[in-house]
Amino acid sequence: MAKLYFRYGAMGSSKTANAIMVRYNYEERGQRALLVKPQMDTRDGDRVVMSRSGLRAPCLYVEELTLEKAGEYDCVIVDEAQFLTKKQVELLAAIADEKDVPVIAYGLRADFRGNPFEGSHWLLAWADSIEEIKTVCWCGRKATYNARILNGRVVKEGEQILLGGNESYTALCRKHWAQGKLG
Repeated sequence: MAKLYFRYGAMGSSKTANAIMVRYNYEERGQRALLVKPQMDTRDGDRVVMSRSGLRAPCLYVEELTLEKAGEYDCVIVDEAQFLTKKQVELLAAIADEKDVPVIAYGLRADFRGNPFEGSHWLLAWADSIEEIKTVCWCGRKATYNARILNGRVVKEGEQILLGGNESYTALCRKHWAQGKLG
């Protein structure tokens, strides 16, 4: 019986690197793994997923994913799953349930204000397995918050989605996120 997995972590916890490695592990064993991401994520180019460590792999867009297409694979891996819609998470659950294909979704749990993303909300509600990928704050504590940085300061207002990497975000523990301390 296939499952829907949600693996979440703060920025910099190697979610994308993990997704690419899972794809590699399936393919190394002669199985077909489909890597997908939301079309809105254009930071790394068209139909490419790239980790901060430099790992990269081709992908399709989740908007192109269908139940039938997913059934052709041994595993479906989703990067940036926080950007999914409720309907897209429903599709992921159907892939696991109806096509018996495991689906592993990687993403953030919450935005820079500490509020859940739509995709994360529904993955937390419906996933068969929820796993945290840990990273640390500058102080050494577990980082659970994604702080948005503007002009060297933590900001807590603005649009929920602002694509960016190390120049725009850092992972902080709850205490330092609340204090706005970057270390």
